[in-house]
Amino acid sequence: MGKHAMGNIAYNQLCRMDTLLHILVYPQRPLVTTRTIELVGYDKLGAGQNAAVAVMSCSGYDIEDAIVMNKASLDRGFGRCIVMKKYSNIIQKSRTGASDSILRPQRTGPGSEKMQILDDDGIAAPGEIIRPNDVLLNKVSIHTRGILVSSEPLLDSAYRPAKQLYKGPEGESCVLDRVALSSDQNGKLSIKFLIRHTRQPELGDKFSSRHGQKGVCGIIIQQEDFPFSERGICPDLIMNPHGFPSRMTVGKMIELLGGKAGVSCGRFHYGSAFGEPSGHADKVETISETLIKHGFCYNGKDFIYSGITGFPLQAYIFMGPIYYQKLKHMVPDKMHARGNGPRVMLTRQPTEGRAQKGGLRVGEMERDCLIAYGASMLIYERMMLSSDPYDAQVCRKCGLIGYYSHKLKTGFCSSCKIGENVSSMKLPYACKLLIQELQSMNIVPCLKLVER
Repeated sequence: MGKHAMGNIAYNQLCRMDTLLHILVYPQRPLVTTRTIELVGYDKLGAGQNAAVAVMSCSGYDIEDAIVMNKASLDRGFGRCIVMKKYSNIIQKSRTGASDSILRPQRTGPGSEKMQILDDDGIAAPGEIIRPNDVLLNKVSIHTRGILVSSEPLLDSAYRPAKQLYKGPEGESCVLDRVALSSDQNGKLSIKFLIRHTRQPELGDKFSSRHGQKGVCGIIIQQEDFPFSERGICPDLIMNPHGFPSRMTVGKMIELLGGKAGVSCGRFHYGSAFGEPSGHADKVETISETLIKHGFCYNGKDFIYSGITGFPLQAYIFMGPIYYQKLKHMVPDKMHARGNGPRVMLTRQPTEGRAQKGGLRVGEMERDCLIAYGASMLIYERMMLSSDPYDAQVCRKCGLIGYYSHKLKTGFCSSCKIGENVSSMKLPYACKLLIQELQSMNIVPCLKLVER
């Protein structure tokens, strides 16, 4: 999980222009550390935050490792991150010495609303709020063929528009953080844009402790409805206790105790599994003594009141700080749905993948479920009507696929050279393609049609 966690990556992270960079806004040093963490310097650039965690079942939105989060903690900056994304463009030069041009933006007329963030030089201005399909660079490219002999300036018809647009998720407004003009290795002008987007944790964002206990945010609850301790401490997260027994992550429990004792006495504890003679680990007995000295229960449990009823809960709740990491898997980067959209040229079926605005595939196993239900019309709709329907002209005599003749206004069979016995039928285009590919290998499938 540590490899997916957000945090600081380097001291010069705000001066760099990485392709994609996730930064945590308020990273913290872990309260419970190990000798290895100190040796590699992990605590110098933290990649997480010390969250007050209550181990209890709350609201039913925390099953299967989901986490219940405190709205007030999120408003104070818990789990807040910045996503930096780089867009670059190169000004190409032709063999004649002519190069691409950057035009002044259009301030009025059609398409001008997409150019509001451009400066007078045709390049987007830093600090502007940017929305999807806004123009970052008002560029035109040369599209003349052959080598021009004359040194006269090119006509406007020799250029074609090649604007660079910002393609981001709908409904998100980002900020243009920085614009850099530089040269690439071939001496061409390179323009780089750095887009900044600040994100608060939302439902479905992934979090993890340092013990592999990963989970998504199941619900965000107002602090007024959150349970609180006798001292008035409200947890930032609530974790379901069913995550412990089968995983046996005892280190997480020791971290909670060590963190609680560390906050009380102002010392960073070592969270190794066993007490070491060299003194690089704290035994649970020693931590328990520290907790008792500062007025807590020896086993880390607290007397908790319900935030909804105001009455004490029937059980003591295991509560304390645990170092939680926010992972880079977030809902805005995963969310995908489609109605109509692009299709593959060969099979005429919807494209695959979120980047290509692809369809949601009904696979073999989903098809098996629909067959088991007996939902035949639903299979027909999913597998053909919503995918690749095709009106095929089939010869009733020889069973081969013909074509529709617009000249004769009727179907025509290429094999029988006649159009009297041709019927029209719907079948998936992929099926028609398979029949034709088999025909190319001298295997001739014939379709037998029955009158109904």
